[in-house]
Amino acid sequence: MIEILKVLACMPFLLYACYADIKTRRVANEVWFMMFGVGYIFIMYDLISYGFPYLLRNILSFLFIFAFVYILFQFGAFGGADAKVLMVISLIIPTYPVILVGQTLLPLSGVPPIDLFAFSVFGNSVILTVIVPIGLFIYNLLKNPKESLKKPFYMFIGYVTPISELEKGHFRMIDSYQRTKKGVEFRFSRAGTELTSEVISELKGYQKAGKVRDGVWITPGLPFMIPITAGFITAVIFGDLIFYLTMQFMLM
Repeated sequence: MIEILKVLACMPFLLYACYADIKTRRVANEVWFMMFGVGYIFIMYDLISYGFPYLLRNILSFLFIFAFVYILFQFGAFGGADAKVLMVISLIIPTYPVILVGQTLLPLSGVPPIDLFAFSVFGNSVILTVIVPIGLFIYNLLKNPKESLKKPFYMFIGYVTPISELEKGHFRMIDSYQRTKKGVEFRFSRAGTELTSEVISELKGYQKAGKVRDGVWITPGLPFMIPITAGFITAVIFGDLIFYLTMQFMLM
């Protein structure tokens, strides 16, 4: 029962973090303080119930996750909010929550050998992130196959949007562009082009003047908080995807 309550206590904060990350690309530190404050009740309950072994396991779990996400953060592979949520999860749910729902025992794939729940949440989130490029590819193939197949690489990272419908937001144009004697030239750019009000206005001007077609490739900035939340839910219900896929590969 206590494990179900831990999961349910974390979910509102994760869902709100997803919303905030989509809207503003940042999550206030107060969210994690509040999440820890609610989780502190469960931490103290487990400490009283299981004593020093639980405390030691909790500390080791936190230190491992802290070191892991800190390294990723320093390399720029992780945002501050992403790191903080995994650290808070590691304190509230240090080991895998084993939950009995009716006659079904969760996680369905069992508890992995590395019994660090937050680590599995991260691993799951990375795998689930891979689904996004596949989804974009299928979307482009169905929505605009003629235009998409001209740039097959772009199909995995973005989609075509009419210039007349561009709005300033959390996405970038895949190409950079420059004015030439022949018109406007678009080229792939690793950094892309930020769609500021000035850029959008300029592109609309080129489009109205007939210098460019009414369509550019843009790429959405997917907040990593969404895969983390999906990874959390997947870890609770199914288990560790990396461990499961590795075992299936070894048994082939």
